[in-house]
Amino acid sequence: MSQSNDAYVPPANGDWETIPPAEAGFDAARLQTAVDFAKAQESTWPRSFYYPDGRYVGLVEWNESGPWSEIVGPVRERGGPAGLILRGGRVVAEWGDTARADMTFSIAKSYIAVLAGLAVADGLIRDVDEPVGKTVDGPWFEGAQNATITWRQLLQQSSEWQGEIFGKSDQVDHNRQIGPGADNSRKGERRALKPCGSHYEYNDVRVNLLAYCLLQRFRKPLPEVLRERIMDPIGASQGWEWQGYRNSWVEIDGRSVQSVPGGGHWGGGLFISARDHARLGLLVGRGGAWAGRELLSPAWIDDMLSPSPTLESYGYLWWLNRGAAARPNVPATAAFALGAGVNAIWLDPAQDLVAVLRWIDKSALDGFVDRMLAAAR
Repeated sequence: MSQSNDAYVPPANGDWETIPPAEAGFDAARLQTAVDFAKAQESTWPRSFYYPDGRYVGLVEWNESGPWSEIVGPVRERGGPAGLILRGGRVVAEWGDTARADMTFSIAKSYIAVLAGLAVADGLIRDVDEPVGKTVDGPWFEGAQNATITWRQLLQQSSEWQGEIFGKSDQVDHNRQIGPGADNSRKGERRALKPCGSHYEYNDVRVNLLAYCLLQRFRKPLPEVLRERIMDPIGASQGWEWQGYRNSWVEIDGRSVQSVPGGGHWGGGLFISARDHARLGLLVGRGGAWAGRELLSPAWIDDMLSPSPTLESYGYLWWLNRGAAARPNVPATAAFALGAGVNAIWLDPAQDLVAVLRWIDKSALDGFVDRMLAAAR
């Protein structure tokens, strides 16, 4: 959705304008019902992220054990349910502690897609259909299975890359399922790999590889690039951080740099507030423009939010309301970044609408969206 140069954006000092629901095109009572629902449907995950028997919540969630299940990044206790809804950039509803920087799990993947867009804009990625091994040195793309893997395939999670990085093998997420009704009884069992680009699989090791490849192209830590190019320009707080693994340090041009992961599967990842997420959602929903300045290419955002050939409900590390999984009452223009727990940045560019949810039960996300959209006039 294109925006005029005078479209409202929140200032950097945090003095975010609010607007009454009716002025934003919502039925106030119905919108409050959606907010109350989100507050009442707290995630069942323990706030410490560890069960009384010492098991990390993610490993329980994904039925994971074995040689690659060690937690190697920091883990910090979470807060309670929180979120906010924006219309036209202004706050229509807000609940919980939206300034608290919490783990956000796989929403970090969607930030990696944003960084890939910057790499394309800078010419560091010449063509998303070029094999990654042409510009990333090392053993990562040697051999018949890996040699032809492209940036696009890594972004769409269809690369079928085989290998190990930072002590984690691609096999750990073989046969992994996500979403309602996921059956992970066979997760981690080795399967025969298919030709690259032909099969979708949600695989955190391959996303971590993508982040490492972007680090190699930028030649500087991804959190630095994100802060300088995106987060500071959109007025995000200074309280967010992106943590890697204790064994993900590499040398770049004589400097020791930590490669960061695409989530908190084994600890680490993006620690960030709901308000900072909302700013990023507003930027993406408005085609990469912020206060008249183009921070991201609108063409990149179009590509990022376009269906993948191997899964129509997935773009470049963003989820879409498209294909067989599309919900008919939700606009086809809707897209969202999703992290376990559940955390979400939900946006509909056509309505200039953004919602951020923290720690809502995974079975309740659709119910919140239904109630929010039912409140829209």
